[in-house]
Amino acid sequence: MPVEPEDLTRFSLFEGLDRENLAELASRMRRTTFPSGTRMLSAQQPGEAVYLLEEGAVKIQLDRADGSETTLALLGPGDTVGEMSLLDHHGRSANVVTHEDSVCLWMDRRAFLDSVDSMEGLSRNIVHQLSQRLRAANQQILALSTLDVAGRLARQLLTFVSQYGEETREGILIPFSLTQSDLAGMVGATRERVNRVVVQLKRDGVLSVDSRYRITVHEIEPLAELCR
Repeated sequence: MPVEPEDLTRFSLFEGLDRENLAELASRMRRTTFPSGTRMLSAQQPGEAVYLLEEGAVKIQLDRADGSETTLALLGPGDTVGEMSLLDHHGRSANVVTHEDSVCLWMDRRAFLDSVDSMEGLSRNIVHQLSQRLRAANQQILALSTLDVAGRLARQLLTFVSQYGEETREGILIPFSLTQSDLAGMVGATRERVNRVVVQLKRDGVLSVDSRYRITVHEIEPLAELCR
């Protein structure tokens, strides 16, 4: 299925670009589907393409010395993956693995760099996006050093609610599975510690977890209070 200019309007990377620029970008893109569990990108691999997540979710992971993997982040629809290595010409900084079946738009290195050079608005958006990531990384470092496990978990859930949350009659659904192992990696805790916090939040009616490990947040304020 060809990529249309309207398909790009949901991505913050292209915010504010005019119809002509969007049409040019769309003509340089392709759409592809990755099954769940596919390693899209590998750490240290040269960057050859940038990916824009249209549907699904991906994990950002690093390999541990013992052969296991730890999840650093989880990205959803509207997010961009792989642009940094195209800009700085270094290898990928982490593995990217599909968390569920995912649909991505992608553009190869040459087309992406040509677009950055020719579209001032795109360059501004990239700077803004990278600045947001740096700010988020600083906030994550602060959270790891000042909050307990409950606070760090609450902060991560609120971030997911803000970025991807879908309103339902029961509350705000985070629309992808979140296992306790995934959450433990993202908040720097053991799975057992995360399990104790999740169990307590379920007992208090703050959240619920369905059979697909998708979390619905019923009350925002108790989570916000844990972050203070």
